[in-house]
Amino acid sequence: MNCIFCKIVAGEIPANLLVNNDEVVAFPDLNPQAPTHILIVPKKHVENAAELAEVQPSALAELFKVAKKLSVDLNLPGYRTVFNTGEAAGQSVFHAHLHLLGGREFGWPPG
Repeated sequence: MNCIFCKIVAGEIPANLLVNNDEVVAFPDLNPQAPTHILIVPKKHVENAAELAEVQPSALAELFKVAKKLSVDLNLPGYRTVFNTGEAAGQSVFHAHLHLLGGREFGWPPG
């Protein structure tokens, strides 16, 4: 498999891991869209969040638990979480991942 996130999970590609537990890893995005932009990635390779909910719902819940913990650790007064599902929605790595964004004001509707 040629998945960059699987390679990070396996330790084949170095990353600044902020979290590394049984189900997920978290690391800063290399192309941040906010002052705080962290990717939270399940260790199991699945294409998107909907598939993750079907095959490993505990990992889906863990993504949000880690987002909350990181927001506290980083003293974020608020934050946004985003899943992009499919190329038309901006997904560029087809391994489910949650974007944790913070450190600035966000508009609505997004993007």
